[in-house]
Amino acid sequence: MTERYAKYNRLKFDHPADRVLRITFDRPETFNSVDAETHTQMTDMWIDVDRDPNINAVIVTGAGKAFSAGGDFSLIERIAGNFDEMMRTWKEAKDLVYNIINCNKPIISAINGPAAGAGLVVGILADVSIAGKRAKIVDGHPRLGVAAGDVAAIIWPLLCGMAKAKYYLLTCKAISGEEAERIGLVSMCVDDDQLQQVALDTAVELANGAQSAIRWTKYSLNNWLRQAGPIFDASTAFEMLGFMGPDVKEGVLSHREKRAPNFRKDCPI
Repeated sequence: MTERYAKYNRLKFDHPADRVLRITFDRPETFNSVDAETHTQMTDMWIDVDRDPNINAVIVTGAGKAFSAGGDFSLIERIAGNFDEMMRTWKEAKDLVYNIINCNKPIISAINGPAAGAGLVVGILADVSIAGKRAKIVDGHPRLGVAAGDVAAIIWPLLCGMAKAKYYLLTCKAISGEEAERIGLVSMCVDDDQLQQVALDTAVELANGAQSAIRWTKYSLNNWLRQAGPIFDASTAFEMLGFMGPDVKEGVLSHREKRAPNFRKDCPI
């Protein structure tokens, strides 16, 4: 692997085919949860991918039984009530989404098992999202006590419609790979033992295609996401505001204690 990616020690990089880069969330012992350093690296890496002249397509997947379990509790607890850390994370969360949108290379996600939180950003924003049948997609922000930020508001309504987006984002119910395909949240669902090969075949096909045509098509289509920028900015701001409130502490505690949360019943707004 070139020096370009050597600094990203929380992720694994390899070349499964000519001009194809595969990026793997590589903390299988934590179901590939995202700590602060991983969050920074998965934000910055898209700039290097965009500028890499030797890459035409990218695959993103997870090591072991999960794609990514989302933000590590240590990351969440680091943000909660810490204004400076919250500002830094807010900027980084926005950069992650926009860096993926603006990356000129087509991105294919191979969603194997659970996919949530920051990891789900890459899974859902990928230009071609492929889920295994055992995939378990969930945006659990309200269950944690904060607004659905990250990538939810900018793309879920566009993919599966407002009715489905509201239902799943407000209730935090998990979606199987087959259901995600049925409602249009992912490009396709395949048998789990075929997932990596289908992702690789798709990446090779795109890597061997007319690069200017593919990249300009991606850029044009992503203008649907760019024009939703104000919606996205509001959602991430509200998410961060929640990290300064009391509900997120109960949300994290209830997850740690494996029980239903006991959130306050009243709200001033």
